[in-house]
Amino acid sequence: MPAPSALHRLSPVALCAGAFWCFPAGAAPTPSTEGIQLLAGIGWAHDDNLLRQADGAPALGGGRSDSYRTFEAGVALDKHISRQRLAATASVSKTAFDRFRQLDYTGHDLQATWFWHLGTQFDGRVEALDIRTLAPYTDFNSDQRNLRQQRRQAFDAGWQLHPSWKLRAGAERDKASYDLAIQRFNNRTEQACETELLYQPRGGSALGLVARRVKGSYPYRRPAIATMLTDDFTQDELKLRVNWLATGSTMVQGLAGYVRREQPSYGEGVTSGVNGRINAFYTPRGQVSYQAGVWREFAPIESPFVSYTLNKGVSIGVNWAASARLALEASATYERRSYTGRGDFTGADALRDAIRSASVRAVWQARPGVKVVAAVVHQARTASGLGIGKFDANVVQVSANVLF
Repeated sequence: MPAPSALHRLSPVALCAGAFWCFPAGAAPTPSTEGIQLLAGIGWAHDDNLLRQADGAPALGGGRSDSYRTFEAGVALDKHISRQRLAATASVSKTAFDRFRQLDYTGHDLQATWFWHLGTQFDGRVEALDIRTLAPYTDFNSDQRNLRQQRRQAFDAGWQLHPSWKLRAGAERDKASYDLAIQRFNNRTEQACETELLYQPRGGSALGLVARRVKGSYPYRRPAIATMLTDDFTQDELKLRVNWLATGSTMVQGLAGYVRREQPSYGEGVTSGVNGRINAFYTPRGQVSYQAGVWREFAPIESPFVSYTLNKGVSIGVNWAASARLALEASATYERRSYTGRGDFTGADALRDAIRSASVRAVWQARPGVKVVAAVVHQARTASGLGIGKFDANVVQVSANVLF
């Protein structure tokens, strides 16, 4: 399928920043059996800096910490019809806060994918999603509810030219919109198309050459000191996609290469260079496995002042299958964000910050279809120079999901 657009390339930092209070009690579980299954979830969390307020700044709403509860219900479908497969989830969630009650909201998560096959040479998928949730407050100061709606449609088709060679093409459209007026400048639509020539020798490894173009459109012009700048952009990419089974226990996956980006509101308006992400997985025999990642890529930012940052980051993680039902996971991430702000800002060339995060999570499969999760997350950010200073935040979360 087409590589995820910037709208959906969520880094581990972004996930840690918002997953425990912006998402429902738990992501919709994958159906364990074919057919239709009902799902339900309940969760509780406590965040000691819910709105990511800067150290030393007056507390919004008279406080920083808050607890909240999330309830979720929905349905999941996984169905094979001959060689075709349909997979879909539809859920509605309700989140209620103890202190910041103005943030209470009802969200939804609708996703559907058709994995299609035509003969023995053609395959692909068609997918659509519609997600409504509370956006994170990491990069702007407010105690008002800021709901974000994400919509996506994508089509992907592959042609097996030869047992070892495949030609693939795809297109996608992503749209994000925000309820809060101060965030409407981040409303955007991204349209992407790409082609790939993929080599798949025997043994399971694969190497692909990917050509991709992304066009981003922002309907609301972001106010500047001297002019009304547009955040519209065009990004052209030529990358290698690697899926390398180095050994029986080591795998390396990556998508990286040359990117040229034209965006009037970013730096000098044109930037180019190496861009991409590489992940490595080590799964020796036994109960412990390891992951590591490194990336350099553009990512959208939900800031009133700038729309994108160039992020450089690293991550590590370890998973321990303590028993057949209990797993422990730990991870740490460091990401440095460069804003390369507009010339309107004093010291625009020094606009950068860093986000550090660490988490520990326990997953207990109480019984088939019943999962209980407990997690602790720490996050910290250095000052950026855009009026959002450094902060520290700690989250404790417990949730339970049932699929029946």
